[in-house]
Amino acid sequence: MKPLHFIKHAFKKLLLLGFYKRYVVKDLQIQEDIIQTLQVRGSKAQSKSLEKQFQHVMLYYPDYAYIFFWRINKLKYRWRGLFLESIPCKIFRNTKIAGGMLCYHPFATVINAKSIGTNFQFRNSLTIGNKGNDNSLLPTIGNNVTVGANVVIIGDITVGSNVIIGAGAVVVKDVPSNCVIAGNPAQIIRGLDEI
Repeated sequence: MKPLHFIKHAFKKLLLLGFYKRYVVKDLQIQEDIIQTLQVRGSKAQSKSLEKQFQHVMLYYPDYAYIFFWRINKLKYRWRGLFLESIPCKIFRNTKIAGGMLCYHPFATVINAKSIGTNFQFRNSLTIGNKGNDNSLLPTIGNNVTVGANVVIIGDITVGSNVIIGAGAVVVKDVPSNCVIAGNPAQIIRGLDEI
């Protein structure tokens, strides 16, 4: 290992130790994000200690690092570039998101919702927002919702729990729990019990 690379790696490990002690140890949502990320991605790091799991996701999953810096309200943190590439993604601070959030390539994503439940998964080019520029008209999203790429979820609507939203869907009406939806406008394709 070259001396400069070694110094950079040691500095990153030192920062991660500080983050772990300051944020991860006492924040259940961050812990759930770590566990969900490793589980869904099938990582062998799942068997390691929470501290080692945190180091792993921060060093090898820049998408997770984005979520971490959002959770601790430090998206403009001086050294964040050591852990993530430039990711043009915006999650509004007023959006309440439960633990277990996981993203894949969150580029061109804007999330502005009343609340989002546990184990929320999303892909690139997702837009969740208000209707008519009125922030009282925001979506509420349940638990265990998986959203494909290029999805739009707009207005004062409720998306139930255990929902899969297909790529390119435009969701402007309430969605019941336990179903797969797709299309523009989004329609129920089938119940989850039919998969």
